[in-house]
Amino acid sequence: MQAYLDTILAITQEAAKIPRKHFRAGVDIIHKPDATPVTVADQAAETFIRNALAQHFPDHGVLGEEFGLSETDSPFQWIIDPIDGTRAFISGMPLYGMLVGLLKDGVPVLGVVRMPELDEVYASDGARSTLNRTLGLATARTTTLDTAMLYINEADKMMRAEPQVFARLNGAARDRRYSYDCYPHALVAAGHVDACIDYDLKPYDILPLVPIIAGAGGVITDWQGQPLGLESDGRVISAATPALHAQLLDLINQD
Repeated sequence: MQAYLDTILAITQEAAKIPRKHFRAGVDIIHKPDATPVTVADQAAETFIRNALAQHFPDHGVLGEEFGLSETDSPFQWIIDPIDGTRAFISGMPLYGMLVGLLKDGVPVLGVVRMPELDEVYASDGARSTLNRTLGLATARTTTLDTAMLYINEADKMMRAEPQVFARLNGAARDRRYSYDCYPHALVAAGHVDACIDYDLKPYDILPLVPIIAGAGGVITDWQGQPLGLESDGRVISAATPALHAQLLDLINQD
C-alpha cells in the first residue's frame, strides 16, 4: 500500500494545481441533469488523475465523478472526486477538496484528501493516517454526545428528507455546526471535530475518507452501522470513538 500511496500523493500534488489555477479566477459553470454544477476544472483534474493512473496502474479500474466507470478484471479500483465541493469552489470558498481512494474487492484500503487552498493533505495507507505525510492523525477521545462537537453536513437536504432525525440532531451535542463536503470528516480524523453526520453522498464523496478516519482511530459507517461501500445509501456517520458512534446510531434510529 505504501507504494500506491506514494504514487497517488505525487499525482494529486500535480492535479491540485488545476483547480488552484481557476480558483476565484472566473470559470464557466455547467449544470448536470441532476442540477449539480461542474466546471472545466473538475473535468481537467479528473482527466489528469485518470491519465496518470493509467500510466502507473494500467490494469486497475477507475470510478470518477465526472467520467464514470472504467472496469477491468483487477480487484483494485481507484475512486476519484476531483473537486469535492464544486459549489464551494465556484463561490470562492477555499474548503473544497480533492479525494482519491483505492478499493480492493470493493473495500476502501487507501485514501487521500487534499485541500488545495489550505496546503493540507490527509492520507492513509490503511494502517496509519497522516497530515502532510509527517504528522500522525488521532481522533479525539470524546465518548459522550453531550460533550461533543458535532458537524451536520447537508443540513438543508436532511431537514427536508429526514425532518425527525434532523430535529434530534439539532438538539444534540455540546456544540453543533452546519457544513458541507469532505473537510469536516477530515477534521474528525485530526481530532478537532468529534463527529460528522452526512447525507446523500455518492461513493466518491466518502470512500476515500474511510481509511483515513479508521487509521486515526475513529469509526465511520452508514446510519445503520454497516461498513461503507459502493452500494451504500449515502447516509454517513463519522465519529471519534466507538462509544460516541454508538450514541449517534441510537439517536438517529429512534422510533
